[in-house]
Amino acid sequence: METQRIKGYIEDWYGKELPFLLSRELKVTQIQGKVIGIVGPRRAGKTYYFFQLMKPVKEVSLYLDFEDSSLLTVKFDEVLEIAHLFTEITGKEPKYIFLDEIQNLEKWETAVRTLLDRTPFNIFVTGSSSKLLSKEIATQLRGRSLTYILLPFSFKEFLKAKKIEPKDILTQIEKARIKKYLREYLELGGFPEVVLKEERERILKEYFDTIFFRDFVERHELKSLEIARFIFSFVFQNFSSEISVNKIVNFLKSEGKKFGKNTVYSYIEKLQDTQAVFFVNRISGKIYIKESWPRKAYICDSGISTIFRFSEDIGKLMENAVFLEVKRKQNENPLLEIYYYKDYQQREVDFVLKEGLEVKQLIQVTYASDSDEIGKREADALLKVSSELKCKNLIIITWDYEDELVVKNKRIRCIPLWKWLIANQR
Repeated sequence: METQRIKGYIEDWYGKELPFLLSRELKVTQIQGKVIGIVGPRRAGKTYYFFQLMKPVKEVSLYLDFEDSSLLTVKFDEVLEIAHLFTEITGKEPKYIFLDEIQNLEKWETAVRTLLDRTPFNIFVTGSSSKLLSKEIATQLRGRSLTYILLPFSFKEFLKAKKIEPKDILTQIEKARIKKYLREYLELGGFPEVVLKEERERILKEYFDTIFFRDFVERHELKSLEIARFIFSFVFQNFSSEISVNKIVNFLKSEGKKFGKNTVYSYIEKLQDTQAVFFVNRISGKIYIKESWPRKAYICDSGISTIFRFSEDIGKLMENAVFLEVKRKQNENPLLEIYYYKDYQQREVDFVLKEGLEVKQLIQVTYASDSDEIGKREADALLKVSSELKCKNLIIITWDYEDELVVKNKRIRCIPLWKWLIANQR
């Protein structure tokens, strides 16, 4: 080990002030003997989240960034020795070890298990989506990790970045201002750099290209760039919609592309590994239906879709925002499962939230501003599925309509999206 170089790295790090942080809402629970893994899409702020966790305990925190040139030659069996160097330099034993871009350390899983077995340290790891997958953390650490997903800013974090703190009681002007920011949030998304800097469209285009090439094509060594680009673009154009593998295959055939269904299935499964795309299954008591296609697609941030969007479809943007907020809730409640409902008569419920054997909530999302704009279709589907799945907690998330409807002796709560997003994050 290049001891002097490592000492210089520790001294530099220990003497640095942590950068300004916009506090994120993700809460992690530390359990002795468990590694905390932070995963998520590229540029969601994982490294800065590490800094947030470190801030109150920096004096006893060792941060190792394996993309730093000083650590490029570190071997997996030298990490514990670096922890001892930290004590030698600072006079304090580290209680927390943060391993950033851990995939750059060969045999990283052995290093982490050694730390778990031989030390009482609290260990945190994260890595680039292009080289380290959440399932790899779980597999390599064999039940010794707890994994959390960090997504781009929630709406409340977005408002905080704009220096707006919503009050419990708002004037009409304050409500109008929040709705203006909500539209901006839906249009351009919540990537921290996009929210806090200029040149937003240029940054989003760069993110899209990087996710496509590094996290999707290069990470999985995909052979057909043409097919990969089509599938990637198709999903980002059709978010908040059902995706059918058969439709993709048939379109490719009509274009003279000779790729089988298995290839398309394989590419779509690999697309999920980027953490930029999520697929939701249809709820059913029959496993073969629940695990089959079509599925609904959602994206990690609506801003990226501006590259492909031909029209302003606020309804789809709203639905995607609701999905992401429910996805964040899985950090607090790992038993929470997200489905959608659709029957042979095309009656659909956007979100069916389930815990264990119980369906907890049914959610519809609609771009409605008054009762007349809430379609009979949305309410009828909620009532039908409410009886079928024995769930009384029914919600319609609207753009700007709030009320409680009573239909066939069942209550349906209507709530504006901005209000639901803020209340859901308190």
